[in-house]
Amino acid sequence: MPERAAHDYDHVIVGAGSAGCVLANRLSADPGVRVLLLEAGRDDAVRAISVPAAFPTLFRTEIDWDHRTDAQPRLDGRSLYWPAGKVLGGGSAINAMVYIRGNAADYDGWAARGLDGWSHRDVLPYFKRSEDNTRGADAHHGTGGPLTVSDLRDRHPLTEAFLAAAEATGLPANPDFNGARQEGVGPYQATVRRGRRCGTAHAFLRPAERRRNLTVRTRTAVRRVLTERGRAVGVVAEHDGREETFRADREVILAAGAIGSPRLLLLSGIGPADGLAALGVPVVADSPHVGRNLQDHLTVGVAWEVTGQRTMESALRPVNVLRYLGARRGPLASHVAEAGGFAGGSLPDLQLHAAPVLFDNHGLTPPPCPGFTIGVSLLTPRSRGTITLRSADPAAAPVIDPCYGTEAGDLTRLADGLELALEIGASRPLADRFSRLYALEGTDRAALERWTRARAETIYHPVGTCAMGEVVDAALRVRGVEGLRVCDASVMPVIPRGNTNAPTIMIAEKGADLIRG
Repeated sequence: MPERAAHDYDHVIVGAGSAGCVLANRLSADPGVRVLLLEAGRDDAVRAISVPAAFPTLFRTEIDWDHRTDAQPRLDGRSLYWPAGKVLGGGSAINAMVYIRGNAADYDGWAARGLDGWSHRDVLPYFKRSEDNTRGADAHHGTGGPLTVSDLRDRHPLTEAFLAAAEATGLPANPDFNGARQEGVGPYQATVRRGRRCGTAHAFLRPAERRRNLTVRTRTAVRRVLTERGRAVGVVAEHDGREETFRADREVILAAGAIGSPRLLLLSGIGPADGLAALGVPVVADSPHVGRNLQDHLTVGVAWEVTGQRTMESALRPVNVLRYLGARRGPLASHVAEAGGFAGGSLPDLQLHAAPVLFDNHGLTPPPCPGFTIGVSLLTPRSRGTITLRSADPAAAPVIDPCYGTEAGDLTRLADGLELALEIGASRPLADRFSRLYALEGTDRAALERWTRARAETIYHPVGTCAMGEVVDAALRVRGVEGLRVCDASVMPVIPRGNTNAPTIMIAEKGADLIRG
């Protein structure tokens, strides 16, 4: 057998985010397989990444793609900021670390669409395989996996007051949202290991990097998938201003996320033929659904000023910094959204995130005083958006149009959630800690609907733009091109009820098995 060139591999993985790090670990476990992992961003040697409470300080930095959406007519014409990790670990390096899998019915719904192998019964073993839950193993949870899932060491007293107040409004207590039922309120578990972030770069990639058959390249931006006679045979990438070609003898696997993966398919000539032709992109495969079906969880919050005690605005006081450095405890070890819940019955349509801080503008605005925030997210949006190309230039930013609020009822249900949040905030013992509402002018229905249009933002859960059943099949193979798969949040046909990092990791776990056959 002739010796392969240095740039020849069995598998080329594009994107070292939540999914890509998992794939690199699982596929390189076979020493006879050569794996290349390409990441456009830098390595994760950024001190703030490991500090749970510091995640907002990572936004709009070198390690953030810093996307902007098109103006959203139903959100007062605002263009919304969409962060995305441009670093090893991707979103798992800059997120709030909340570990939620979604509702069992979400995955049974995927299977009901004809996607064999994606029911809850099918995917549960993959969730459990990743997990090292500090509570121990049971029917719903695993131990011994690479990903630590833990309880917060030091919950703020206001978080405990929130849980009691939410129960006083009639929401049931639920100690495990990833267990037998989802409805109710309780503390969130997070991907935190002994007070430090446990993202996929730390959990999956670090243990695999010593393998001689795994190559990791950072600051290497893939420009297009290389195809020959209807088959993906590699990728063309740019590093330090120089173009390089990396060939894949078996498969090219896109794991660039709900924005990056459809963008690469379109740049590679895989997408709606008429749209590609209009941009001058040679058509490789006419795939009209690429970049369609964009879904996201829109969120809006209310906050209160707190009297009589400090909240997380004091996290950087010297005493708290020393406590974190010495024991990995205190407010800096908090993942901020310490508790929350799911409302709307056994199939919830609203999720709550409660934080002992005035969390405004993605945490980029320093809190002016002690405060408490309850955010409300719509779990089952009917609106669908798009990711499209601005031009054929691979360096041009994509066009992101989530079409928020275009389907009747989405913004109305968010305003319903604000009413629930205000009811919780007005209930004891939480109400006893508040002095007044922060910034909100009026609590009547019209005021809440105005607030929703003026203040709703993404909660960082875009999915669906290379959906199974449309762009890829149930084995994640791109239709119309051999040797090419997509394996990340973009393949979700319908967004799960909850935070999307855990489901993305599950998809990569299952995808690795599908790739290995």
